[in-house]
Amino acid sequence: MTGNKGARTSARLVESMVELIQRRGYSGTGLNTVVEHAGAPKGSLYFHFPEGKEALGERAVELAAARFSSLVTASARESAAPGEVVGRVVDVLAGMLTDSDFELGCPVSVVTLEMGAQSERLRGACANAFDSWITPVTEYLVAHGRPGPAARALATAVVSMVEGAVIVSRAQRSTEPLRCAAQALTTLLDEGAEASA
Repeated sequence: MTGNKGARTSARLVESMVELIQRRGYSGTGLNTVVEHAGAPKGSLYFHFPEGKEALGERAVELAAARFSSLVTASARESAAPGEVVGRVVDVLAGMLTDSDFELGCPVSVVTLEMGAQSERLRGACANAFDSWITPVTEYLVAHGRPGPAARALATAVVSMVEGAVIVSRAQRSTEPLRCAAQALTTLLDEGAEASA
C-alpha cells in the first residue's frame, strides 16, 4: 500500500513539474512551488528525487516526451495519409494552446532552450525526447514508401517545424503559425507519398 502511495506522490510531483515548466519555465519553477502545486508532503520531493531538481526535470521531460509520442503514434494509426497525421497532431497542439490562453507550450523545448547548455543531464533528456518523436515519424514514413535515410531526415524536419511553430504561435498568441506549418507539411508529405506509390 505504501508503495502505491509513494508512486502516486512521485507521479504528482512529475506532473506538477511538467505543468509548471510549461507555465513558468524550468528556471522559474522552484522546488517548493512544485511541492505545493502537487499537494505533496514537504519531505517527499527529496525522498523521491534525492538528486534534486535536475532529476525531477529529467522525469518531467520523459513524461512530456511519452505523451507526445503517444499522440503521434495514435494519430498515425488513425490516419490514411501522412498529411492527416500532421493535421491531427496540430489540432491537438492548437487546442492545448488556445485552451491555456497560449500559456502552455512544449516543456521539452522550454527545458532545451533554458538548460541545454548548462546541464548535460537535461540536454540528454531533451535529445532523447526529440528522438522519441522523430523515430515513430520515421517508421511511419518508411511504412509509406520512403527510404530509411530520407525518412529520418524528413521526420527530423517535421518535428522541428512543428516545435518551432508552437513557439511562434505562443509568441503571436495565434494558432496560425501551427496551421501554416501543417499546411506546408501536408503538401510536402502527401506529394512525397504519391511519388513513392
